[in-house]
Amino acid sequence: MGREIPDEEEFPRKRVKISNDADSNSPIAPVSAIEAPAALDNQDVQALKEAEVGITDFVSPHLPGFSGILKKRYTDFLVNEILPSGKVLHLKNLELPQSFKAATSGSEPPKSTPTTSGNNQNTEDGKTEHAESGNGAETEASKPAAPETPSFELSEEDNKLLEEYFGQETSQQIIVLHSRALARPTAKASDIGRVKSDVITDKDLRTKIHQTIRRIFASRLESSTDNDGAMVITAIPVSRKGAQSRGGRGGGDARRGKLGWSELGGEHLHFTIYKENKDTMEVVTFLARQMKMNAKQFGFAGTKDRRGVTVQRASAYRIYADRLLNVGKSLRNAAVGDFEYRTDRLELGDLNGNEFIITLRDCQFPFDPKEEGLPNAVSKATEIVSQSLHDLRERGYFNYYGLQRFGTFSTRTDTVGLKMLQGDFKGACECILHFSPQALSASQSQSQTQTQLQSQGTKTLISADDIARAEAIHTFQTTGRSNAALDKLPRKFSAESSLIRHLGRNKNDYFGALGTIPRNLRLMYVHAYQSLVWNFAAGQRWRLYGDKVVAGDLVLINDFKEKDGAGTAAGVEEFDADGDVVVLPDAGDSANAADEMFERARALSAEEAASGKYTIFDIVLPLPGFDILYPDNEMTAFYKQFMGSERGGKLDPFDMRRSWKDISLSGGYRKLLSKPGAEYSFEVKAYARDDEQFVQTDLDKLKEARNGNEKATRPAEVTGAGGDGDGDETADKLAVIIKLQLGSSQYATMALRELMKDGGVKTYKPDFGGR
Repeated sequence: MGREIPDEEEFPRKRVKISNDADSNSPIAPVSAIEAPAALDNQDVQALKEAEVGITDFVSPHLPGFSGILKKRYTDFLVNEILPSGKVLHLKNLELPQSFKAATSGSEPPKSTPTTSGNNQNTEDGKTEHAESGNGAETEASKPAAPETPSFELSEEDNKLLEEYFGQETSQQIIVLHSRALARPTAKASDIGRVKSDVITDKDLRTKIHQTIRRIFASRLESSTDNDGAMVITAIPVSRKGAQSRGGRGGGDARRGKLGWSELGGEHLHFTIYKENKDTMEVVTFLARQMKMNAKQFGFAGTKDRRGVTVQRASAYRIYADRLLNVGKSLRNAAVGDFEYRTDRLELGDLNGNEFIITLRDCQFPFDPKEEGLPNAVSKATEIVSQSLHDLRERGYFNYYGLQRFGTFSTRTDTVGLKMLQGDFKGACECILHFSPQALSASQSQSQTQTQLQSQGTKTLISADDIARAEAIHTFQTTGRSNAALDKLPRKFSAESSLIRHLGRNKNDYFGALGTIPRNLRLMYVHAYQSLVWNFAAGQRWRLYGDKVVAGDLVLINDFKEKDGAGTAAGVEEFDADGDVVVLPDAGDSANAADEMFERARALSAEEAASGKYTIFDIVLPLPGFDILYPDNEMTAFYKQFMGSERGGKLDPFDMRRSWKDISLSGGYRKLLSKPGAEYSFEVKAYARDDEQFVQTDLDKLKEARNGNEKATRPAEVTGAGGDGDGDETADKLAVIIKLQLGSSQYATMALRELMKDGGVKTYKPDFGGR
């Protein structure tokens, strides 16, 4: 079951009394006066930053590497989802299917299908149906004063399925619960009751059960998983169900002549989102706002990179395709298409990974291309990349959490998370409201869209958003005027906005201020601390045992399915496929989403470790928490030593419960190594122009097809290895174009790091800081 998308702002529930070791009577000190570190060579800076968060080792350090610029153009990074069927998703059609057009223009009213969505009984398209008797009088069922309980008939097949999942007794209790929900559509969920199953440890089975319950009971019941792994079935609260049926002020689309949802194929419209240089939620929020819907009505399988061209599936509840298509036409650098009605919502994790086509520009190899000559240079580069990719596939790479996991500002997200876990809520707020003195200087000296500063001989680019952020925070810290600060703060900085708004009204309530940050962002901070510990633990495990499986190593209990596939992900992340932080209005990842993503592990005996049944790709390491198992070998001592050190915040890995539920970490597991799927390809290409585009996007292909297969301005997609610059005699640079498939929780940047070795990946930065 995927994560729900909360509103943009989430205010805290009843205040929990929590101790705060920091002095809560003193105001937040302006931290902008901290001196910027001395400038270093870009490669040294990258290595230093990686070492600070535990990214230190390579699986195959003996192989030669190469360097290249990643994402110099956003079209250098193409990401297409891999569907659960194994098929790579591509945008195929931007028009409304012919079969759907009848649903928008038909004169036939929708058939009466009873639903229970709110305070009235509606047909599937949201209109009340009044049945008439032979003499024209209304029947009793149509009178609003005495609505008839909607009929429900459980098929024999579905009944057997429920009994298979829950047993006969629990199944009957669920059916009775549903009957009560139908009979009392306006009652609160707590008044109707709930049903709790036995513990179900198989995550895949739980996911199937969630989907089955939604389908059988028409989304009138919902299911969740408690910390023990038992499933809890309840009625959907009438306020939520009503909002869904109304389509969030417009989602119901109750226009006369529309076909009912069952005739269309289901209440959930599935569609493909194509976007360029945009966050997933940026597109979803725009669509929801234009249609006056709640963003919670949208679902998607995975979050995608901002600086890239990405293609992914999404779903919208009770929205007609023609309406979404019309709104989608106003999207900039994005498009929607490939519409299909289905009975189920698309949930996070409903994918088998992602296919990447990555262009690395201005690549440097351990030889001089001018001395070798262009043909020889391409040939030698091809040999190096070929060997490295083969080794990457066979031996894998460390499943490190990338630098993006820890933020791009000078105060990292794991530092914020540590202070939250320590109970230093004032310190956490100060860290979030930290800004670069350079950004403030830029705001005070110039008002250009982008300001270039010279800092010890190194040019630093500072984006307009980061300049505005620094100015806004400085205004608040020096004047205390929250409204003036919020007027200057760009909307994308939601955590900073939440803190300033709350502290402007409640000066010293730091805990309350943190509680107003959207929940997924709060979790991001503590998850970053877990990620830091995991990274350091991964390096220590490799130094102790290498790729040997040893007694006490942990393996997931239900993890012997498709071991060689690309989809070996260990849970859904709130970070995109490249590791970039994506600000979702929903929460949780494998480290803390105990209701869905939690998996159980066990330690291997000496006999099992020596049996050959398990490989290094089966081994997991825990993210610290109160409900996980630590390895039964020297690694447990490392967790104690590291977390108990100054660097680890003097925390106890066996004491991770907190009175504030959001930071009370249950823990999780993550594979030590990952590897790409079996199908991969590459090309080494010589080029001259920096703006040359090597790979067609899906939209390029659609435009070319629409123009009668006229030659597109961008060359065709790469399909194999080799290349000599297509006869361009002025070509003097080398590009490497790589196509590979990764699981949904694997970071492309970490795969590239192993492929290219230390300092090889030079991420192009068009601006300073930001998310």
